[in-house]
Amino acid sequence: MYPTEIDYHRASSIAEAIELLSQNDDAKLLAGGHSLIPAMKLRLAQPGLLIDISHLEELKSIFVSGDKISIGALATHAQIAASADVQSYAPALASAAGIVGDQQVRNWGTIGGNLAHADPASDPPTVVLAYDGVIHIQGQSGSRSVNAQDFFVDLFATALEPGEIITRIELSNSSSAKSAYVKLSHPASRYAVVGVCAVLEMNGSTCTSARVAVGGATMKAVRSPGAESVLTGSSLDDSALNAAAAAVKSDIEEFLIGDMSYPEDYRQAMAGVYLKRAVHAALGS
Repeated sequence: MYPTEIDYHRASSIAEAIELLSQNDDAKLLAGGHSLIPAMKLRLAQPGLLIDISHLEELKSIFVSGDKISIGALATHAQIAASADVQSYAPALASAAGIVGDQQVRNWGTIGGNLAHADPASDPPTVVLAYDGVIHIQGQSGSRSVNAQDFFVDLFATALEPGEIITRIELSNSSSAKSAYVKLSHPASRYAVVGVCAVLEMNGSTCTSARVAVGGATMKAVRSPGAESVLTGSSLDDSALNAAAAAVKSDIEEFLIGDMSYPEDYRQAMAGVYLKRAVHAALGS
């Protein structure tokens, strides 16, 4: 199947892109296009206007400032995976970006487009949530910032308002934290059947702070406060990990999704398994 007839405009600036979005209710932004174009070919999306922002250099930078690392919305997965700054300060994100889809997807797909699409089986939303990320947004009424916890609303739904554009993603500079993202991949699509990210602050063998996020198994990326509470203050021994795995399964129950190949109860069980694997990977054990 092929897309319907559309208009195309190459925006010269963020401001022009926002203006065009506000003037055209059926317009869509084109960045990497690896979510939008397949949907258009299947006519699941039928925009009347494509606004191409893929060349806007001001949305591509990755830099560290103080205790924050900032990633432009048009940074590709490949650029993020290869970035020395991301590898140093958010290694789980570098790792996740390196296993998104295949090489072609990583070379063209952007983190801003990925987060805006909010596919529950994609990898970056889970990791950005675990890092307590902040999504910076710009629209006709100005700029605003939304915590990742509030950004992902539901299945393929975010806090973005009509006419708004993600400009950058900001993560806390966590060079002292230990973190890892692990997933059970669908063998054909490489999407996450279950994905878990753990970010751990350690004082010797004691975990002083933990953040845990789950995706793939759930309709949106979600945090697990129960697992975080169990891990914090523990030595991350088998008893703590078993309790944290049970807490993860309980925390995600209301958000579970499934299909014939990977039903809800299987994904729920695997979330506990992959929580343990994420902790071990973060600790390098």
